[in-house]
Amino acid sequence: MTRPPFIRTDWLERNALYGPDRPALTWVPDGTTWTFARLHEEGEALAAALADRFGLRKGDRVAILAENRPEHVLLFVACQKAGWILVPLNYRLAVPELAYQVADSAPALLVYDAAYAGTARKLGTETLLPLETLRTWAASGARLGARPSIGLDDPLMILYTSGTTGRPKGALITHGMIAWNAFNTIHRLDLTGRDVSFNAAPFYHTGGWNVLLTPFLFKGGHTYLLDGFDPERILRLCDEAGITILWGVPTMLRMLADHPRFEDTSFETVRYAIVGGEAMPEPLIRRWHAKGVPIRQGFGMTEVGVNCFSLPESDALRKIGSIGFPNFYIETRIVDEEGHDVETGEVGELLMRGPVVTPGYWRRPEATAEAIDADGWFHTGDLVRRDAEGYFYVVGRKKDMYISGGENVYPAEIEAVLRAHPDVADVAVVGVPDPKWGEAGAAFLVLKPGRTLTPDAVRAYVRAHLAGYKVPRHVFFLEALPVGPTGKCDKQSLREQALSALPS
Repeated sequence: MTRPPFIRTDWLERNALYGPDRPALTWVPDGTTWTFARLHEEGEALAAALADRFGLRKGDRVAILAENRPEHVLLFVACQKAGWILVPLNYRLAVPELAYQVADSAPALLVYDAAYAGTARKLGTETLLPLETLRTWAASGARLGARPSIGLDDPLMILYTSGTTGRPKGALITHGMIAWNAFNTIHRLDLTGRDVSFNAAPFYHTGGWNVLLTPFLFKGGHTYLLDGFDPERILRLCDEAGITILWGVPTMLRMLADHPRFEDTSFETVRYAIVGGEAMPEPLIRRWHAKGVPIRQGFGMTEVGVNCFSLPESDALRKIGSIGFPNFYIETRIVDEEGHDVETGEVGELLMRGPVVTPGYWRRPEATAEAIDADGWFHTGDLVRRDAEGYFYVVGRKKDMYISGGENVYPAEIEAVLRAHPDVADVAVVGVPDPKWGEAGAAFLVLKPGRTLTPDAVRAYVRAHLAGYKVPRHVFFLEALPVGPTGKCDKQSLREQALSALPS
């Protein structure tokens, strides 16, 4: 008889047995700590209470509208045990945006923080539950009765994408995806049960769950949960809590490095810092290396795990800008517009396949078919190249590329050059129509405090590093770049700003 593949989905039950008194989660604002035994017991009690009071069944969606709280993790554990699907909502969205996601996911229950009570009541869901009730029920000591059969292909979460090209899509995140992402992360980052980190990323974003939190829950590590990104508190935790792994986007690592407490922080226990989202500027890498903290560049996306690539810290400077190699359980291809594999050094679209790939989008079969082909390859929309040593580099997004005078231009390449400028804090480049060249670049820069630059100086700097057709024709200066719901730069908004500023 052929047996189906099996991987335990109730991680906390086993970790509570292996190390019941080991700390799993500490809520930084009040110092409350959940051991693995407590997290297991309270997660089960919460599952039992919700099942009893609301009659929840396997596959039901449970939405939560709140900023970072330990209740998110308790609810995750309950869903992992009971087979429900967790839907973390983005509290920064407007009511119509949230109402769309609620109508789309059709949750049987919506949990809300008191700060968002008014919003919750406007979302068209009858079954509402205040967040503070979860703690009470979790402490009840109840036990879950008959458990459904839960497989690796069963969904555990719906995470909504930013929807820059239309309505947001709900990416299905299965039990298996989260497990295989944990395997990938543990293997490539050499995680141990003694590792300690923090989490300040919002739970409506895949990073909040899957960069380190769920791998730590699997492996037995200790997460310090914050209600938001606070450089001073994180630097203090590095020494006081013995943080072993830092992580964030380059902007966060820059904010930490620019904080007055940075120079007085020893980082004695920190093994390395994981950086994703974009390439980290070399001066910033060197600044962290001078403090004894190696940088590991990474790359991921909601629909594929999230930890897809990793650059060894030993290559942080030698291969600056690279995302390294694919993680263990991920296959990759780089293809041209016709779907043919490109040669070494050539740019093409990144395709990924493996057990960390989403089965698709919630109630969006057409979007699923467009993203995942018949052979299981997920078409990322990211343009990459691979060098002769096998290292990957992200060149840009397929939809962001523009053609100027017949030449392909990748904004990420220009952005990387401008981020290295000593006066530039942040930058984004978009393509806009041009009567002579078809399209031209528009660069939006945020300068460091007290610094000044002229558009001509910006163009001259780019011209000194890149080909002439890559030099932005239009240069704008902003106080800050606009961001979308997931915290990424809203390039569509920038494109509209550029178009409105150009002569008609």
